[in-house]
Amino acid sequence: MGNNRLSGKIAMVVGAGSSGEPAGTGYAAALRFAQEGAKVLLVDIHRERAERTHQEIVEAGGTASIFLADATQEAACIGMMAACQDRYGSLDILFNNVATYGSGKITQVSDADIDATLAINLKSMMLTCKHAVPLMAASGGGSIINIASIDGLRAGFSANAPYAVTKAGAIQLSRVMAVHHGRDNIRVNAIAPGHIHGAFVRHLDEETRSLRRKAGPLGSEGNAWDVAWAAVFLASDEARWISGVVLPIDAGLLAATPLSVLQNILD
Repeated sequence: MGNNRLSGKIAMVVGAGSSGEPAGTGYAAALRFAQEGAKVLLVDIHRERAERTHQEIVEAGGTASIFLADATQEAACIGMMAACQDRYGSLDILFNNVATYGSGKITQVSDADIDATLAINLKSMMLTCKHAVPLMAASGGGSIINIASIDGLRAGFSANAPYAVTKAGAIQLSRVMAVHHGRDNIRVNAIAPGHIHGAFVRHLDEETRSLRRKAGPLGSEGNAWDVAWAAVFLASDEARWISGVVLPIDAGLLAATPLSVLQNILD
């Protein structure tokens, strides 16, 4: 297993199912949390995907269980917290990972597109946080990690107005929660992945992947495991004095301007 950085902690990963390779961030975070000693509640809407993650954790010697839920529904969020308390007695780590695309310019999206993206990407996060905070506070505090995106900070690689707006919302939710619940000893941070190659973008062709890779100053491609290691740090006591931050995992992309990386892209 790992170095027991999360030994004795109870983690909940919302959107923990694995849909195969390349790995998704929820799956990767769940495995890393378990490898570092946490007991993990795997929340997902898809049983088969959750069972794949569960099997890998158990085979590696970790502890986990599954809770099937649609995180856009408040009753389901109440239920996942009750299950966590019943099975493990407390909650120390919440990792919010549920998301959908939400593509198009604002002039192109439908009313249904907007509603679906807001519900899946942002409403689910707000509801899980709403019901996690009392359970976490009763346990003496903990760490909430919300998955945002660099698209919540800058216009992204493609037109995705609904997605970008929800990811900006995830960032602001993390900041205000860090302030509102700091006295409960609850730390809230956001991770903003950049052009990683994971389950979310497995459809991209090699030319597009190459452009994304070249845009980052490091010139390399990230993956879900890079996000998961950052989550382990933010979940651990090593980050006990870190709250309200947005951590980009982006090969330095946000430090660059388009012209500063132009030559890298042309080469």
